Amino acid sequence: MRVRKPGSWEFGDRGENREETSRERQMDDWLISGTVVIGVGNIILSDDGVGVHAARRLQDDPRLPADVSILDGGTMGLELGPFVSDASRVLILDAVNTGEAPGTLTRMTGRDLLGTPRGRSVHQLGVADLIATLTLASTKPQDIVVLGLQPANTDWGTTLSRDVDAALGGLVDAALAQLQLWQKHWTLV
Repeated sequence: MRVRKPGSWEFGDRGENREETSRERQMDDWLISGTVVIGVGNIILSDDGVGVHAARRLQDDPRLPADVSILDGGTMGLELGPFVSDASRVLILDAVNTGEAPGTLTRMTGRDLLGTPRGRSVHQLGVADLIATLTLASTKPQDIVVLGLQPANTDWGTTLSRDVDAALGGLVDAALAQLQLWQKHWTLV
């Protein structure tokens, strides 16, 4: 599965089939599995885009389970809700401000994130708002995990800081470990 932005045209589509690209078809394309990975952040604000960079790297990893959908959530917030509301498992990759050293990996459940002041995401409450909305709008219980790296720099720039770039592989490995844990658990159920 390729990383795509929700609402974007299919790869290779130059607009000739725009009538066919309805919201329902896009959502069906995204929800081919019960597991969705969302990379969030702004890639022109240096480390803020680490979640998108991790999602892009994850899509090319041969260890990625075949039944996982990967979503480039970019700077979308609540707008991501319809694309993941029916997923059983949601993994969010993001820059997370914990006050630790740059590049430090953090893992939180959705419930953990909702219980922290201001949500800890560098996107203020955007990710926490999405998680809160999913708990209300989802048709079934969801397992939500947030994995993130402490940013060093969120100023204008299209490259990651040295510390965050060095930790990017660890974030991808942690995402794969979470996906494999879910796959093992759901295979046994």
